Amino acid sequence: MTVLVAAHPDDEVIGAGAQFPRLAHAFFVHITDGAPRDMRDASALGFDTREAYAEARRREFAAALNKAGMDASRAIDCGVADQEATFNLCEMTSRLLRIFCELRPRTVFTHPYEGGHPDHDAAAFVCHAACALMQRENVDPPVIFEFTSYHGLGGHFVSGEFLPLPTARATDIMSFQLTPQQQEFKRSLFDCFETQSKVLADFPIEVERFRLAPLYDFTAPPHDGKLYYENFAWGVTGDEWRTLARDALRVLGVELACSRY
Repeated sequence: MTVLVAAHPDDEVIGAGAQFPRLAHAFFVHITDGAPRDMRDASALGFDTREAYAEARRREFAAALNKAGMDASRAIDCGVADQEATFNLCEMTSRLLRIFCELRPRTVFTHPYEGGHPDHDAAAFVCHAACALMQRENVDPPVIFEFTSYHGLGGHFVSGEFLPLPTARATDIMSFQLTPQQQEFKRSLFDCFETQSKVLADFPIEVERFRLAPLYDFTAPPHDGKLYYENFAWGVTGDEWRTLARDALRVLGVELACSRY
């Protein structure tokens, strides 16, 4: 059985939507509800409250699951506000640990650690930390795979491709060129997310890429230079994110990789 852990409702559709027909028994965990507390996005879309926006995003994901022949009960919402996952790393790790121990998935798909969005990086952190805690308790953890998100290496927005790793080989990435039928299906999933239509326009639907998650040092920046999310008021800087990650590792009592690769 597989669990997909995404920062926001629609992230897993961006990264792996064409694979949904193969994931009939999967569960989908959302670290945040997709609604920032500052109300800028919600107000621009005509919502009066953050909660109403979050509920709309839940309904959109339920519609995408329904289109893929799956029930909305397969979605698990951790309830953190958008842009606040970084401030809840310990709580989300513990929550995810319980989910993993209950469901006992063999594989987990989640975001890479790339500095694209702080919530994406938080999702990667809690997956790796939860698996480390399972291993510490002599419980076999799931194997972590990654779907593509986005990053800003070189000062440019890059989607649908992984951040290059110095020791990685081209064969480490599993690339699936989508057939016209798969592209049409993925586009139909995108269409379920009416509130995210402008955002989704920046993501390709011709290919999906996956890889075995590398060993990350979450206390080091994912790449040199400015991180993509540091261009926006998304609640945290890269330095602040890494400090919070370092604090969470200490509180959780786990050690992850000592290098990024």
